[in-house]
Amino acid sequence: MKIKPIIIVLGEPYSTFSEIIFKLFTGERKKTIKRPLVLIGSKKLLDKQMLKLNYRLKINLLKISDFKKKNLKKNLIYLIDVDFKFKKTFDKISTKSQKYITVCFDYALKILKDGNAHGLVNGPVSKKHFLEKKYLGVTEYLKNKSKTKKDPTMLIYNPNFSVCPITTHLPLKNVAKKIKIKKISYNVIQINNFYKKYLRKKPYIAILGLNPHCETTDKFSEEEKIIKPAIKSLLKKNIRIKGPFSADTFFFKKNIKKFDVAVGMYHDQVLIPMKTLFGFDAINLTIGLPFIRLSPDHGTNNEMIGRNKSNPRSLYLALDFLNKINEA
Repeated sequence: MKIKPIIIVLGEPYSTFSEIIFKLFTGERKKTIKRPLVLIGSKKLLDKQMLKLNYRLKINLLKISDFKKKNLKKNLIYLIDVDFKFKKTFDKISTKSQKYITVCFDYALKILKDGNAHGLVNGPVSKKHFLEKKYLGVTEYLKNKSKTKKDPTMLIYNPNFSVCPITTHLPLKNVAKKIKIKKISYNVIQINNFYKKYLRKKPYIAILGLNPHCETTDKFSEEEKIIKPAIKSLLKKNIRIKGPFSADTFFFKKNIKKFDVAVGMYHDQVLIPMKTLFGFDAINLTIGLPFIRLSPDHGTNNEMIGRNKSNPRSLYLALDFLNKINEA
């Protein structure tokens, strides 16, 4: 029986993600790779980046048709070459890389649709330049490209504690209008089912309020009218859940140890404390797509390009997670 590979879309050319890939294949972590890894990106660009950072790695070229013919080995670097004739090196993030990244994702989605991959890991992209104003984030982009009907759920995952924002990359002034009982319930059920299916665990989930101290001087209280009714409904479904908690005091050690997941109402409400607590020791996981999708929880990290000092921990955690669900 063939072992399905993990697909890695290299993402934004002007980023440190290629450096992190090189570190994976040259360090001690290479021994922990349990599945073949297939990169999707430009060989010319990868060769330039390898030369600049003084790495010497052999790249084995693949075609999409090879997935049915070949038994891929886990200790080799495979690449589906997206051959673009670059007029000049990408020396900054711009819309010039948009077409290139789109083709990379198209190849990955073709492989996943055919059932020839175990999961997808994508490198960071610029939401401003790649997605422009068409999508809030890569989660929404992949929902559209894979023709998924229901909205996927974003989970920033660490083996000890995770967070989920009900609204993702949304301007703060629009958050309150998008918080609904149905949306909260759907996301929590998605998370609960995911933990049970892949991690063999019934999670204990905390729900945060929207307003400071879960209070408001306004006539309409989101806590009373939306969040508490959602919690009451979820308790009836035998989901381990409690709240709403005030976000400013929730992220103490005693709560981190007690709960598995904190569900917040907007992006920065849960992402800021999560990054403060765990740094790069977390992954961005999308629940609800036809495939498992993960992304290292760091951006393009432009200020570190060429310095060979970027932290690869988040990519390692993503691969560890995919290894773990293989055993589940």
